Amino acid sequence: MPSLWNADRIESATPPGADNAVDSADVVIIGAGITGLTSAVLLARAGKRVVVVEARWVGAGTTGNTTGKVSALQGTKLARIAAKHGHDVLTAYVTGNVEGRDWLLRHCDDHGLDVQRADDHAYAQDRHGLATAKATLAACRTAGLHDARWVQRADVPFPFVGGVQLPAQAQLDPMPLLNSLVVELELHGGSVLQGTRAVSVTGLGPLQVHVRRPAVPDDEGWSISARQCILATGTPILDRGLFFARLTPQRSYCMAFDAPGDITRSMFISVDSPTRSVRHAPTPAGDRLIVGGAGHVVGRAQSPAKGIAELTDWVQQHYPGATRTHFWSAQDYTPAGDLPYVGPLLPKLESIQVATGFDKWGMSNGVAAALALSARLLGGRMDWADAFASWSPHDVSGTPTALRANLEVGLNLAKGWLAPLTRPAVAPSEGHGAVSGPPWRLRAECVVDGVTHAVSPVCPHLGGIVTFNDADRAWECPLHGSRFAPDGALLEGPATHGLSRADVDRLRGDSRSGGQ
Repeated sequence: MPSLWNADRIESATPPGADNAVDSADVVIIGAGITGLTSAVLLARAGKRVVVVEARWVGAGTTGNTTGKVSALQGTKLARIAAKHGHDVLTAYVTGNVEGRDWLLRHCDDHGLDVQRADDHAYAQDRHGLATAKATLAACRTAGLHDARWVQRADVPFPFVGGVQLPAQAQLDPMPLLNSLVVELELHGGSVLQGTRAVSVTGLGPLQVHVRRPAVPDDEGWSISARQCILATGTPILDRGLFFARLTPQRSYCMAFDAPGDITRSMFISVDSPTRSVRHAPTPAGDRLIVGGAGHVVGRAQSPAKGIAELTDWVQQHYPGATRTHFWSAQDYTPAGDLPYVGPLLPKLESIQVATGFDKWGMSNGVAAALALSARLLGGRMDWADAFASWSPHDVSGTPTALRANLEVGLNLAKGWLAPLTRPAVAPSEGHGAVSGPPWRLRAECVVDGVTHAVSPVCPHLGGIVTFNDADRAWECPLHGSRFAPDGALLEGPATHGLSRADVDRLRGDSRSGGQ
């Protein structure tokens, strides 16, 4: 189901990008979310020839499925950075986010886009979360967010025993923002190639960005020559730099509700588990309550649908009579050291830049990344950019986390190949999927809307075995977060190709001929 923000998007009858191939640019940006489009506008303003390549459509990824909160408070994020990195790094991180937030809000004001100013809260649901909430307040004060204050009560129907309030933050619908960035980019001579997937980047100078159009039958693709490239996808599509080993992919869920009576007007996110994120959104049909939570590492939840049911029960308990109007999900990436990675893909390789690891706070972080990257490519530097560095001594603090994460990746790799041996080969029911068979003949099968899909379960990225998400009805790789539609079509990387059907068809043939 599309997000509240994408619900009215009109599907094009012609595959996007079918008639607007471009073969050269100064900068190619891969990904048309907040980071990619803001970077594109900033570079185009400076006279660069910019092409944005988007595999699906503008806002198809995390930005179009965000909660739309624009805040420097960010739940427990500041407390975690303070504990790992200290005062200077924390202050630089917050400064970058404040600059990103303020740039975004100025852009919205200049273009007449609707933004709601609202207080943000990081709160404890019970007394066990109070220490974390108070650590968040201390981090705010350390970082210079002097408006942050402790509030003991809030006018909300859900459990609240105290928390941090940061006044005058913002919330919005991200799609008008993205559309305005596309318009400005095109006014400056840039272009956006929707429905065009980047599959590789080769060369040193110039670069060759190899792209293809999945919706165009038999499309063999072409190469775009560029001096520089920015990877502004959720996780980099290139394995150089091993960012997939420094990030943990997270899936989280949102729902919009038509709720009777007064609904919560400010923004809230709990600092303790289970996570509850709340805001409101004005729509032509009336105000909607937006509630998020039920997050999990991609591909590793036994039944995400159960988490959604629990979150729905929570809403019904505290907002009686609320009726769900929209359900959607988003993917975010948590960096090992809690700081984003923004800068060269490899040390001293200035031709390919990366921006990733925003950890669910991409509206301000994404713009901050764009400010840092555009300044870097234009020969300047943001004073706070070291806190966002893709390669930095700060990474040392994240080493234990990275080691644990990669141990879990290894365990899930082995589990994926061996666990099907213990499962009976039972046809899945509607809305479910399963992987079965011996390691040399694995088969992934699901049933969605009455249609049975059978694909190879082997992720084309690094060979992980996918699992089925019964909430999103999609295949997910538990290693590094690649996701695929029921029929195997690629939804998001780091994989650059979908799941194979040919392997399954071949194995069926082998099975039929085995007894001859």
